[in-house]
Amino acid sequence: MKKIYPNAAAALDGLLHDGMFIAAGGFGLCGIPELLLSAIKDAGTKDLTFASNNAGVDDFGIGILLQTRQVKKMISSYVGENAEFMRQYLSGELELEFNPQGTLAERMRSGGCGIPGFYTKTGVGTVIADGKEHKDFPTGADGAMETYIMENGIFADLAIVKAWKADETGNLMFRKTARNFNPPAAMCGKTCVVEVEEIVPTGSLDPDSIHLPGIYVHRIIQGDHEKRIEQRTVREKA
Repeated sequence: MKKIYPNAAAALDGLLHDGMFIAAGGFGLCGIPELLLSAIKDAGTKDLTFASNNAGVDDFGIGILLQTRQVKKMISSYVGENAEFMRQYLSGELELEFNPQGTLAERMRSGGCGIPGFYTKTGVGTVIADGKEHKDFPTGADGAMETYIMENGIFADLAIVKAWKADETGNLMFRKTARNFNPPAAMCGKTCVVEVEEIVPTGSLDPDSIHLPGIYVHRIIQGDHEKRIEQRTVREKA
């Protein structure tokens, strides 16, 4: 099956609909699927729920969809650096579901593995645990019982991610921090669309260097990407 598409709009054709649930990769401003997010903005798809580690900044990443009021709910770990996000949340225009960072990554990974729920100690005794199932397991010292809470796996309608390299079958390689959330986000979508910096011939990637197998990937585009620095810190000129 041919997976390579000419551009982001073509790769998303037939996949978008109002009210859909999208898992998006990225960590800070690293590894953000910026071309696909821009295409979603241009398509005008609205009432979207996003599962993403963060919400971009005011004029980049998911931030561009917040500006156009296309996002209804965010499931995130970190929502700083975005004044429009803060304004919409505090005014009641935007729903927010906070997740501990590791819990969010595992919810995505679990969904990609077909696991509907799992237990974790993270959040026990905090507001994160409110309304969730609690269960004790003998995991403490000498088999002492400890309390865990159950979290649900994430099963998204669509996953959009950014990778460094892909071969023609969709095997992916990520670079450094971009590997944090992109692989689990890619796994948990019913359909996964990937934008990459380079597409190479099948068989040219070292099998031991592939971070995500092509079985998870349905559509691929290649494009030019902006290299942003979230917090640019330099010393004063001598």
